[in-house]
Order: sequence, then C-alpha cells, then structure tokens
Amino acid sequence: MSNATSLQGFGSDAEEIERNAYNAAFHALGLRWYWDTDTYNELQSISDARERVRIYLRTRQTHLLAAYDADFLINAIETKKADCRQTEDCSGPVASRYFNWAEARAGEVGA
Repeated sequence: MSNATSLQGFGSDAEEIERNAYNAAFHALGLRWYWDTDTYNELQSISDARERVRIYLRTRQTHLLAAYDADFLINAIETKKADCRQTEDCSGPVASRYFNWAEARAGEVGA
C-alpha cells in the first residue's frame, strides 16, 4: 500500500494528519477529547475549521462554555493544532495516527 492510499476505515493521509493534529492539541491543552474518524468526518460538513470547533463545543462540550469564552478556546485549540502541524508532532509514524490522545494522562480542563 502506498503512502497516498487511504487505510481502510480512515481518510486520506492529509485528513489523518489533520485529525491527529486536533487530537494532539486537545491533549496539550488538557482537554480529554478525542475526535475519532466518525466525529471528524461528521464535522467536515462544516467548511470553516474554527466553526467546526465552535459547533463541537456547542453540541458536545457545552459545560466548558459556562467557564470559558468560545473564541478563547477556539484560538487556543487552533494555535496548538498549528504548532503541532509545524513541528510535525502529529505526523510521525503510521502507528501514531491511531494513538488515542484522550487516553493519555493529562490534567482535565472543565471537569
């Protein structure tokens, strides 16, 4: 299987790197979220990346919006995601794509 070929049950390599960048950002920020492929694919119907995070917050993490401004959280997540992409922390070996960031030990925000 070539690198450009999609793995069964997963999107393209670029989509997996992007999804993993979000999961790495959530982990780095102490958020115990994990976007599996179904969640990520569902959110892809929203064209704007920031709006995807906003919708996710409104529909699945509403408790955080009682304590934090949505734009603050979105900015933090998008900044960490960009850092991950820039340093390639999220695009290592194929095995890292399947790492469940939510299971890693980290302080949980908003619990």
